[in-house]
Amino acid sequence: MTPHFPAPVPEIPVSDINVSISCYQHNFGFAVDWRADALGLASVSRGDCRIFLANSTYRAERGNVGPVMTWLNMNSNADVDALYKDWLDNNAQVLSVPESKPWGLHEFTAVDPDGNLFRVFHDFGTAARGEHGR
Repeated sequence: MTPHFPAPVPEIPVSDINVSISCYQHNFGFAVDWRADALGLASVSRGDCRIFLANSTYRAERGNVGPVMTWLNMNSNADVDALYKDWLDNNAQVLSVPESKPWGLHEFTAVDPDGNLFRVFHDFGTAARGEHGR
């Protein structure tokens, strides 16, 4: 039997850990779980979503660079719309409005100060096509 597969925790490349923590906390509504300033690493979370913010010093060993795209799979179109409004109300930089796309996703995109993107979506198309999925 295959063990339960946990939610991934992406490591988001950031240039200034303090600026990023502020953005994720105040604009995106994440809680700061912990921070290790000497390492250049912090953990933020909101609901079931957990993210590590890592500066260039911390990432130097592996050489991973950004920007990166993180997809947030919401449970409904209404949840997508509500998060869009929440982020707008908190001055997050939102690049597009929620829109139902022909490929079956209701989505919008937001960006952090380092150009890392959040693609917030609900997959309404899979169920409509009778396919298996989330």
